Amino acid sequence: MKTLRGKGEVVLYLDYDGVLHHEDVWWHWRRGAYINTPGYALFEHTDLLEDALSPFPAVRIVLSTSWVRVLRYSRAVKRLSPALRERVIGATFHTMMNRSDFEALPRGMQVLNDVARRKPRRWVALDDDAEGWMPEYRDHLIHCDSVLGLSAPGVLDALKTRLLHFQHASNDPQ
Repeated sequence: MKTLRGKGEVVLYLDYDGVLHHEDVWWHWRRGAYINTPGYALFEHTDLLEDALSPFPAVRIVLSTSWVRVLRYSRAVKRLSPALRERVIGATFHTMMNRSDFEALPRGMQVLNDVARRKPRRWVALDDDAEGWMPEYRDHLIHCDSVLGLSAPGVLDALKTRLLHFQHASNDPQ
């Protein structure tokens, strides 16, 4: 298997549903993705993530969202804003993997398997799915409310605090 991008870097594992927007996303063959709950929009919290990451230009993004399996990697990336898109270096799932084996794993294990392959220097995950996180890695997860996502109280502060800690721990100007 080829070397994955992100080795020795700071990586943010990013879920879409329940993080960048409400988790109630549905798929229709003609309509595409849509949120079934009134008052919410797809990717409504993208600007919040852009703002939170702007002081940390070295942070790279790995997609840990089911959108990669449904739409494929390139189409899932295109749904992000240009500012976030340029940070994306990969996904936890790729087409060379056994899809059913991957889907059988809880999200925490999907991310931890990618961490083992990618070997980032530091990493954090934004996700509304707390299943499958081994206790010793639980502090890498910033758990989001499935409805409010990034807009939930404390989530953005937790992300910024974690990224500042990474910055100070490495004495890295970025």
